Amino acid sequence: MAYQALYRVWRSQRFDDVVGQKAITQTLKNAIIQKKTSHAYLFTGPRGTGKTSAAKIFAKAINCKHSVDGEPCNQCETCVAITEGRLNDVIEIDAASNNGVEEIRDIRDKAKYAPTQAEYKVYIIDEVHMLSTGAFNALLKTLEEPPQNVIFILATTEPHKIPLTIISRTQRFDFKRISTQDIVDHLGYILKQIDVEFEEQALYVIGRAAEGGMRDALSILDQTISFSDEKITLQDAMQVTGSLTYEMMDQYISSCVTGDVEQALEILESILSSGKEARRFLEDLLLYCRDLLMFQQAPNLLAEKVGNLTENFKGLAGQTAADKIYQMIQILSDTQNDIRFTNNANIYLEVATVKLAKSVRKPVEISTEVQPIATVEIADLQQQIEQLQKELTELKKHGVTAKEAEPVKVTRATSSKNALRIPTELVYKVLNEATKEHLLNVKNVWEDLLQMMSVTQRAMLKASEPVAAGPNGLVIAFEYEIVCGRAMEDEEMQLAVHNNLSRLVNNYAPDMVCITKESWPKLRQSFISQNKEPAEDQPNEDQSVSSQENHLLADEEPAEEVNNQVVDEAIAMFGEALVEVIND
Repeated sequence: MAYQALYRVWRSQRFDDVVGQKAITQTLKNAIIQKKTSHAYLFTGPRGTGKTSAAKIFAKAINCKHSVDGEPCNQCETCVAITEGRLNDVIEIDAASNNGVEEIRDIRDKAKYAPTQAEYKVYIIDEVHMLSTGAFNALLKTLEEPPQNVIFILATTEPHKIPLTIISRTQRFDFKRISTQDIVDHLGYILKQIDVEFEEQALYVIGRAAEGGMRDALSILDQTISFSDEKITLQDAMQVTGSLTYEMMDQYISSCVTGDVEQALEILESILSSGKEARRFLEDLLLYCRDLLMFQQAPNLLAEKVGNLTENFKGLAGQTAADKIYQMIQILSDTQNDIRFTNNANIYLEVATVKLAKSVRKPVEISTEVQPIATVEIADLQQQIEQLQKELTELKKHGVTAKEAEPVKVTRATSSKNALRIPTELVYKVLNEATKEHLLNVKNVWEDLLQMMSVTQRAMLKASEPVAAGPNGLVIAFEYEIVCGRAMEDEEMQLAVHNNLSRLVNNYAPDMVCITKESWPKLRQSFISQNKEPAEDQPNEDQSVSSQENHLLADEEPAEEVNNQVVDEAIAMFGEALVEVIND
């Protein structure tokens, strides 16, 4: 007889043989014992975790006439026929190659007929997410109202691709990844049954390379048996899986931690020249760094997952700070993303090695230099706060009123830097021609104008109002200085105001001048005082001087930039009645 792969020979035949899925197998057994089975099941989970095997065991158990505690006997004619795949009432379908509407319609039509050899007709549809939309729709009605004695078991690795209408009509079981320890135990049991000697550490390497899939683990074990010479050794497992030994990673990470760039690059070169694959190398390094963190926090738990740990590994875990390990994991993770779409992975590995070795920092030394300064500043602030609290308590105790207390003078800080420049000349130009009629016309249509603007423009104009209008110009005062500044720069908004006003007010299309509400009273008063008729004996030179002063005012006078935080804190501490604000 031809040789059969281990994963076929050692495929689970009973629920108790399914590794790492105790909760699911116990639930299915209880359902069979209590005769509370559903008409449709959905088995989801990563590859090689036992979904299809559990489906076939369920088909045997529900049809076996000699089942005990929900387990099939595996000896009766029905069980043997299902195991060998020759029972007509248990149909196993691969949805990847039978994903059309016609195939599902054929299943739907045949499902109407009663089983001929067994009590239940069971359809096992593997990789069900590969069905087309039409095929899912054809299957939907059958799942909703299935014929009597028909059970559907859907298996998939990608449940997110299945329509929710299908999922809601099934009982869902999520198969989880099998732990490394469970894989190692199962592989050890199989090797003992077939009389093959092995080193336990080799099984841990295979178990970790399988990434939670028992079928992958058995396939790797098959390769390792063929590669090895009578006994499976750690070196054999490393060669087959392309993994690194802990000793190799000990040397590499130690060089990086100590900052020895040259030695780290030499070790990397020797690892890659020995045939190690770059992506696999990065995965091993990430796992190694993860193990360092785990050993620092839960050494016993890591020993169960990995097996024996080297003394160099334990020493490295004790010497390396957790922050340093986090930094190394981040660098390795970024490198793993970078090499996905490149043909020169070795270059990225060399760059990552330099980064790992250069990332050594001494945060303790830096913090000791900064700490005294910070401590002095904090102490001074605390003393000031305590002093203010004492003074406030004394004031409250003596019942000081607003009239008795001397006002606290708070100086507002002003800054000419970044201050908004008010277009004084443009404002005066509008005021020279301004009329009450023009202003009233604008105010009457102001709300309509806002509705004609875009959302962004409307939001800017909401906190503004027209304060003066003439035949050729319109002065708009903004509540907030920052909004006013943006409005000055927004030519598109100014053009929109110009055009929309011409539609609302008999072809009235003024140019828009933006100012702040705070500056408006001062501008208005200044304009009124300048336009008073001069005395008859006042020489023309004085008028010229006055005009020059106004010109300088327009060019140089910045708006105040108020530091509201200081004022607010003073009001909160002493009360609004005791605070008088004086502009400096």
